[in-house]
Amino acid sequence: MRAYAAPVPSRTLRPDRPIGLRRTLAPLRRGAGDPTFRVADGAIWRATRTPDGPATVRLERLGAAIEVEAWGAGSDWALEHAPDLVGMRDPADFAPSAGLLDRLNRRFPNLRMCRSLSVFEVVLPTMLEQKVTGKASKQSYRRLVWAHGDPAPGPAGLRLPPAPDVLAALPYEEFHRFDVERKRADTIRFAAHRATRLEEIAAMSRGDAEARLLAFPGIGPWTAANVMQAALGDADAVEVGDYHMPNIVAWNLAGEPRADDDRMLELLEPYAGHRGRAARLLKMGGSSPPKYGPKNAVRSIRGI
Repeated sequence: MRAYAAPVPSRTLRPDRPIGLRRTLAPLRRGAGDPTFRVADGAIWRATRTPDGPATVRLERLGAAIEVEAWGAGSDWALEHAPDLVGMRDPADFAPSAGLLDRLNRRFPNLRMCRSLSVFEVVLPTMLEQKVTGKASKQSYRRLVWAHGDPAPGPAGLRLPPAPDVLAALPYEEFHRFDVERKRADTIRFAAHRATRLEEIAAMSRGDAEARLLAFPGIGPWTAANVMQAALGDADAVEVGDYHMPNIVAWNLAGEPRADDDRMLELLEPYAGHRGRAARLLKMGGSSPPKYGPKNAVRSIRGI
């Protein structure tokens, strides 16, 4: 643990099995330039808005332990829920039979499903990813955070994600600066107006949480699955509607270069309870299906 000019709230986590922090927290990072997230000197820094206020968290693995430090009004909340964040609540009962998924599960034994409990902070960048390339959505999120986020507490120089009330008050035209057209802008603004309703799902059952998410305009099965995985640690949530995932699953599990959502779900059914985890392992360590056709182009609407 580092030495600072003033005492820093901290705690030591002692997981009962190894945890790979970078792999586990990867769903919360939106590209290398994400202003809310940084990997430096073997540690991970993350800025977040907790129910008690802003916080910056620093996590570092030291042997079998994980040292956690926190700054800001939300530091106590962040420390209390650090075990959720790093996947210590993730069940250790995924045991695929011999085959590719068994090999991948052994290859990545320290992968956990993180549980950030920060629902809107996952909803926002996931909505930005709808119907655009990953590169474009990361650029939009980065610019949005720099323009409408706040400086995060602590020494890392991070930015906090934009507060829901700030985004709710923006006119849709403001989102054009970030290459976000009116449809996505309106869904983001609607979700921001009702962010409290979104945050409530952290305390709901899986079925009720998913139903609440799907009741929101602009949140379909794909967006809901991403939120369920990263915010709630749901290992069974499958990214139905993803452009690439059905092909990845079908190619690795059945040797089929192309598939639809129904076929993907059929192939994942033997792993019920861990279907999202299985798909993630295939994406991390499986082979890529054959590529056909041109890539989607990155578009810009800032000048429109």
